[in-house]
Amino acid sequence: MASSLASFGKLLFGISEKAPESVIGIDFGSSSIKVVELKRENDMAVLQTYGELQLGPYATLDVGRATNLGTGRLTEALGDIMREAAVVSRSAGVAMPYAASFVAVIRLPTKDTNALPAMIPIEARKYVPVPVAQVTLDWFVIPEKKGQEAAASATRVLLAAIHNEALNKFRMVIEQGKIDSSFNEIEIFSTIRSSVPNQADTVMIIDIGAATTKLYIVSDGIVQATHSINAGGQDLTSSLSKSLEIPFKDAEEMKREVGLTSVDNPRIERALSFPLERIFMESKRVLDGYERETSVTSVSSIVLSGGGATMKGLEEYVEQTLGRRIVRANPFSKIMYPAFLESTLYEIGPSFAVALGVALRRLEEG
Repeated sequence: MASSLASFGKLLFGISEKAPESVIGIDFGSSSIKVVELKRENDMAVLQTYGELQLGPYATLDVGRATNLGTGRLTEALGDIMREAAVVSRSAGVAMPYAASFVAVIRLPTKDTNALPAMIPIEARKYVPVPVAQVTLDWFVIPEKKGQEAAASATRVLLAAIHNEALNKFRMVIEQGKIDSSFNEIEIFSTIRSSVPNQADTVMIIDIGAATTKLYIVSDGIVQATHSINAGGQDLTSSLSKSLEIPFKDAEEMKREVGLTSVDNPRIERALSFPLERIFMESKRVLDGYERETSVTSVSSIVLSGGGATMKGLEEYVEQTLGRRIVRANPFSKIMYPAFLESTLYEIGPSFAVALGVALRRLEEG
């Protein structure tokens, strides 16, 4: 992560302590929990173990379905994945779901940074869709890029908020799971840390989750714009299930194993194309709008992350739709691991962008 973000605040970057030798990154997704355990060896991050556990069955739903588990069932699932992945460490960093947070770039009519602490809680009421008393706020002044000095009377601020209810819920799960977590971080920042190949570039991250697709435009390692689309991996599976008249669980398996690469059954590609068109036409609108508004900045590439990004044939589809260079998130490239795992970790990489990113931050503390 760019060094300019190091003082972002307690909510996004926690209170640093001396890092232990072995740490865990925990990603509470809507359809699964992912964990990554890293160890420090000779100033290098080394993979110890990793694992993913589907949450659908804990809510008596199919694998691939988005869930909203209570504290008890979520604690049970966390214990199960820690045991099944043979996780040893209990020192963790935890990524908060984007759905439990709000992130936006706002413009304040002042260049006096001393006035911002008083202004931001008032301005936040215009952007945060719930009463400000129900969230924990944090913010960061976005440095001006060359060519953007024209807005001499304004300050751009990255505003972040997490619902207090969600914050308390995940803290309780961590406590009941006997995990020592030094911070909570909104998942967007974990993804940036693990998956943006060159922090100096301006890129769009398209994070395809089970229930939603999140769009982040990042420049110099700093979030410049965000957008959320109410469609994700479970919508692809539902469309496939209805089109082929097969159970959701069978459609989920077909989506994972075949995706957009089927030549024997064109109905599969047609079924998947309906929700995909919605996701990527909206992505194109956001991308084009950002470039129009910031004529000095062009987006060099698209980074695909999240569980939905592992679908076969997706990279080619997105390249044709958006006409940009496509980069598949490869977070494990940031660490050391046994050579025999290379193909496996590349395939699952987009799913683990958040868990690995938050583990890297925990390991780097101190």
